[in-house]
Amino acid sequence: MKNIAVIGSGTMGNGIAHTFAQFGYAVTLIDINNEALDRALATINKNLDRQVVKGTLTDAQKQATIHNITRSTDVKTGVSEADLIVEAATENLELKLKIFKDLAAFAKPDAILASNTSSISITQIASVTNRGDKVIGMHFMNPVPVMKLVEVIRGYATSDETTAQVMELSAKLEKVPVEVNDYPGFVANRILMPMINEAIETLFEGVAGVEEIDTVMKLGMAHPMGPLQLADFIGLDVCLAILKVLHDGFGNPKYAPCPLLVNMVMAGKKGVKSGEGFYDYSNGIKEAKVAAKFCS
Repeated sequence: MKNIAVIGSGTMGNGIAHTFAQFGYAVTLIDINNEALDRALATINKNLDRQVVKGTLTDAQKQATIHNITRSTDVKTGVSEADLIVEAATENLELKLKIFKDLAAFAKPDAILASNTSSISITQIASVTNRGDKVIGMHFMNPVPVMKLVEVIRGYATSDETTAQVMELSAKLEKVPVEVNDYPGFVANRILMPMINEAIETLFEGVAGVEEIDTVMKLGMAHPMGPLQLADFIGLDVCLAILKVLHDGFGNPKYAPCPLLVNMVMAGKKGVKSGEGFYDYSNGIKEAKVAAKFCS
């Protein structure tokens, strides 16, 4: 594989493009408009500069990485020469199904179609394509250039050959690929999201405040980041979407999203991306802030 296309230039998409380009792959980054692509390239530049300052990358390597990225607002043209296409759009089933229908029509017959979905069924995504054997999940962790794990998800029809290729490719990116089967939330979010949801329930019920809950988990469980801060970092809307997939997929009430999480997302408090979630980021610093009216 030499040519990679990444669909979606948000937090995950630009991180995936950055990582592939850094390791010498020709990357086409695709989004619906040039404004989104401008923001993505600015983010990639900033993150590369951070690597240069830390000494993990030379300036020449930074320039080579940027040179390896081409931008496009046309999916048909952008994916036409790709050996691997990684979809990194919003965690929305209808949107992903539409994208994969288009990819089945526009991509080369031997191209692998991967989704960076964090919870949605790879088997369901593959069902709208004409190549279920070549559809697979590549769930990168955020921030992609830093985090080592890639959760590689096999759909019902994913072939051994496709799985082996993606496992090998992930290793070439200096990631640690872990193969898992296709069930709601896979492994990472099936375990993580109930923990985050329980932390929100603990806040909702007034057991402790935001900083207190996060401090207990950081100091008591050696977590690098508390669950409420982590939820802000992931995006509260993303957490809610994943919990809904788990709840619908298993039919188990233990996955039901906390009412506080639902209310905050409806109110537009989505975490870091919106400037406010369980913490307020609007002044450039992190301050605990949850409206008391949302809590029991």
